Amino acid sequence: MCEEIKFSDDAFALVKRLMSRYPEGKQKSAILPILHVAQAEFGGWLSAPVMDYVASILSIQSIEVYEVASFYSMFNLKPVGKCVIEVCRTGPCWLSGAEDIVNYIGKKLNIKEGETTVDGMFTLKGVECLASCGSAPMMQVGEKYHEFLTPAKIDTILDEYRQTTSEPISHWAKNEIKVN
Repeated sequence: MCEEIKFSDDAFALVKRLMSRYPEGKQKSAILPILHVAQAEFGGWLSAPVMDYVASILSIQSIEVYEVASFYSMFNLKPVGKCVIEVCRTGPCWLSGAEDIVNYIGKKLNIKEGETTVDGMFTLKGVECLASCGSAPMMQVGEKYHEFLTPAKIDTILDEYRQTTSEPISHWAKNEIKVN
């Protein structure tokens, strides 16, 4: 039997507050923050049924939600690890060795870009500009930036996450749902 997709009371209250920021008939404007809430609420990724649920709340077509969710790299369309490693791959980072960093992380974790480690701990993603060009190459894990990356620095960072992470790290942490 499938589990019903429904926001918790706190998350739904936040969704309603987000929608109230926009005039009647313009509720679609709340799609980005609501997708963040949905991703945090439903396991760190957006399944088709979750996106359909968001569409129903916003009174829009499901395809409109799919288009937005698939456009932005901050949304995960398949299950991800507890730590999503997002390596910037745009010009300045690439020129400073981002390709080598992606390859190093991939070899270290025995995964390719877009994959998750067997233990479910790490997912490796290449993303567009993370706005830290002066400290390239860099990556983001959750809300934390890691800059001026080297193989040795990556080893330390991965070890720290292995030792300290018991819950998923997301851009829109669960505790954000309780914010007014």
